[in-house]
Amino acid sequence: MLADSNPLVLSAMSEVFERDPRFSLVATSATAEGFLGTVMRVPCQVGIIDWALPVLGGARLLEVLREQESAPRIVVYADQGSDAHRAAMSVGAAGFVARNGPVETLLDTCVAVAAGKMVFPYLDVRELQRDPIQSLSRREAAMLEALSKGLTNKELSRELEISTNTVKFHLSNLYDKLSVKNRAQAIAFYYSSRIPGERKFEDNQ
Repeated sequence: MLADSNPLVLSAMSEVFERDPRFSLVATSATAEGFLGTVMRVPCQVGIIDWALPVLGGARLLEVLREQESAPRIVVYADQGSDAHRAAMSVGAAGFVARNGPVETLLDTCVAVAAGKMVFPYLDVRELQRDPIQSLSRREAAMLEALSKGLTNKELSRELEISTNTVKFHLSNLYDKLSVKNRAQAIAFYYSSRIPGERKFEDNQ
């Protein structure tokens, strides 16, 4: 499913995906609200959205989609220099493609995202994950994995059999070690750390 505020871009992208036998174009929309309304009714695996999509915007749309169980994995389509790739990853996007990049990159990214991968070519993921993961204690690593399931503090407390105050303490330490500011960024970091290989948190001391 495609969503772009520019009718020419939307038309061109529609033609590209309709010509490619790997894809089946479900629907298109010129607004975030239209995309959201359609995706609630029509199942689809991958969505491509314009980061500046009216009226909600790409970031808010991703936040809303994150609450939906059957939401598609989202690829953000935006200008390379906008720093949207970092913001998109922090709110749960599965991939990013620059608007001035080749069509093949967009298609290949969608294939990878449909296969469950995260694709952020303008982020050096190796730098993001080199030291922080290794610095986590067993408890912090377990909390990060539990956090990735979308658990609330109360649910984390039950899952890890610790008090909610202890949960808050560990979360604060976890954010500091990962250099992130909130749950969404911690979750994005967790998934980005799994790209090169399924890193096992149990191995950490």
